[in-house]
Amino acid sequence: MASVRHRLLLLVTLLAIPASLSSQSVIQMPRKRHRFAASDDSLYCDSWRFSIETNDAGTWSNIPSRCVRFVQDYMTGDRYRSDMASVANYSLSFAKGVTMGGDGKDAWVFDIDETLLSNLAYYQAHGFGSETFNEAFFDEWVDLAEAPALPASLNLYKELEQLGFKMFLLTGRSEHQRNATARNLLYAGYNNWERLLLRGPSDQGTPATVYKSQKRSDLINEGYRIHGSSGDQWSDLIGFAIAQRSFKLPNPMYYIA
Repeated sequence: MASVRHRLLLLVTLLAIPASLSSQSVIQMPRKRHRFAASDDSLYCDSWRFSIETNDAGTWSNIPSRCVRFVQDYMTGDRYRSDMASVANYSLSFAKGVTMGGDGKDAWVFDIDETLLSNLAYYQAHGFGSETFNEAFFDEWVDLAEAPALPASLNLYKELEQLGFKMFLLTGRSEHQRNATARNLLYAGYNNWERLLLRGPSDQGTPATVYKSQKRSDLINEGYRIHGSSGDQWSDLIGFAIAQRSFKLPNPMYYIA
C-alpha cells in the first residue's frame, strides 16, 4: 500500500512541474545559433591555422584573403616567437634524454627555411603567403643571403651541438644555391654542420616528402641514428626513414607537399 501511495505522490509531483522546465534536460545545448559576422575573422583564421598546423586541412596553396592580417599579426607578434620557443624547449628536453652512442653517429636533421632561417622579410613584401609563390623572386631573395636566424632555433642548434649531435641540414633548395645558403647560414650564426643537403639534378621534380625521406634513408644506411628532426612542413618530417622524434614548427604562410 505504501508503494502505491509513493507512486501516486511521484506522479502528482511530475504533473506539477511547469512544461517549460520539464522539457529541459540536465545537459542542453543552447537553441540560439550564433552567426559569425564577416568581421569576425580572428576566430575563423585561428581555427584555420589550427587545421593547417595539425595537417587536418591537407594540401593548400594560399592563405585565405580574409586571414592576411591575422597571419601578419601572428608572424610579427609575440605568439609566433612564443610558439617557436615552445617547440625548441620540447626538442631540447627530448634531446637531453637521448642516450648517445659515443661513436659520432647521433644525428639531428634540420630543415632550413622557416626552421633555421626566417624569410619573413620576403613574405612581408609578398602578402604573407596570400600571393602565388614566384620561384624566380624567391631565388633572388636567397641569393642575397640575408635571412636572419630564428632565435629559438639558433639556441636549440647550439645546445644540440654541445650535447654531441651531428647536425644535418636538409633543404628543398637547389644545389646551385649551395654557396648562397652556406653563406647565409654562417651570417646568421650557424656553423659546424656535418652536411648540407640540397636538391641535385636527379632530385628535381621529386615531391618533398619523398626527397627528404630518401636523404634520411641515405644517412641511416651510413650508420647514423636520426634521433630528432625539425621542420616547418609536414613534408620535412613524415614519409619513411623518419626520426625517433619529429618536431613541427609553426608556419601558416605556405604549404609544401
